[in-house]
Amino acid sequence: MFLKTVTTAGVMTVLMGTAAMACEISARVSIVGNEFPAIQTVGANAQECTGAEVTTNLTADHQQINLPGMQGNPAEYTSAIIANSSIVALMNDDVIRPLDDLIAKHGQGLQPTQLVTIGGDTMAVAFMANAQHLVYRSDVLEQIGVEPPKTYEDMLAAAKMIRDQGIMENPVGGAYAAGWNLAQEFNNMFLGYGGTHFKEGTAEPNVNSEAGVNALNMMKALSEYMNPDYLTHDSNATNAEFRAGNVALMNMWGSRAATLVTAEGVPQEVIDGFAIAGPMTVGGGDIPASTLWWDGWTVAKNVSDEEAESTFLAMMNGIRPALMEDDDVRTQAVWLVEGYEPTPAAIGVFAAAQSGTIPYPMLPYMGLMHTALGNELADFMQGKESAEQALADVEAAYTAAAKEKGFLQ
Repeated sequence: MFLKTVTTAGVMTVLMGTAAMACEISARVSIVGNEFPAIQTVGANAQECTGAEVTTNLTADHQQINLPGMQGNPAEYTSAIIANSSIVALMNDDVIRPLDDLIAKHGQGLQPTQLVTIGGDTMAVAFMANAQHLVYRSDVLEQIGVEPPKTYEDMLAAAKMIRDQGIMENPVGGAYAAGWNLAQEFNNMFLGYGGTHFKEGTAEPNVNSEAGVNALNMMKALSEYMNPDYLTHDSNATNAEFRAGNVALMNMWGSRAATLVTAEGVPQEVIDGFAIAGPMTVGGGDIPASTLWWDGWTVAKNVSDEEAESTFLAMMNGIRPALMEDDDVRTQAVWLVEGYEPTPAAIGVFAAAQSGTIPYPMLPYMGLMHTALGNELADFMQGKESAEQALADVEAAYTAAAKEKGFLQ
């Protein structure tokens, strides 16, 4: 089972055309998803529907709870807000339903490029695009006399200058928390070095390679300029370091960067120096060391048809075009909603799309690879084993899991 990617052109196209309408539902709606501002907006507007209760559980732990929460019958959650990676596990366990009948009834304004299709069935509705890209302090770079880095090698050179000149001790930030985040940073770097996660046309692992070793060595070099506790830093903690004025250079999600300096208490010099650029390349390559993403929503399989219809209506209300009239909402993401006009905060995601960034691999076994990477790479980052040994451990862990799931013999 392979997932159809949303094309770069499609991601950057206006994808919705529904008129604002009152939202009246007749059955419970329960939503699970990530916690960043754009998703909080979708959840809050879904909750404006009347007639039945709409609840949300928006948390950084969403990927640990969405599948268990949809496996029951009836499912605890009637919708999971997902992205390229997290829809795979839900598809593999058959806990979300095709949306074609509901789209025919209530989604006349949705465009074909917004619909995430698997095997001819529409399984999710995308509402925003995302990518990781450079976020930096323009004032700090001006102080050391360098341009914003276009490569990770440039980032390392700038970081050394910032430290050597006593401006910041740990000027590089990164969401390197052991687990999902660390694995994603590896994925970015690995693709930037020209790596491919699997041998062509197969589920056989292919990360214990020159590209894999190079990716780990670059990540280790960057970590030397990070907070010593970097293996505990997810996006929230990394952003907190930037807001506090401790970080001048970092690779961050567009969905986070957009509201990075709007939090209360951010020093004025951080607000004034805040700047965004496209993703960086690495190792002399011309493909950005990043991945393109979409975020969207699903409807659970193990719920009544009445709950499924109410969920679809509530989620459509959560992404209605009228929201784009709110300047605060528009800055939260690169929205795939009628009426969205790109804001300055969107330039990093647009740059990622326009520079050939590879979409996150939407393969049924990619989730197993991502988990193996997250579990096995921290030992290398801590200096406990070589890059080659860490990647061998990744391939062994992945192979065991893929055999258990039937992807490998």
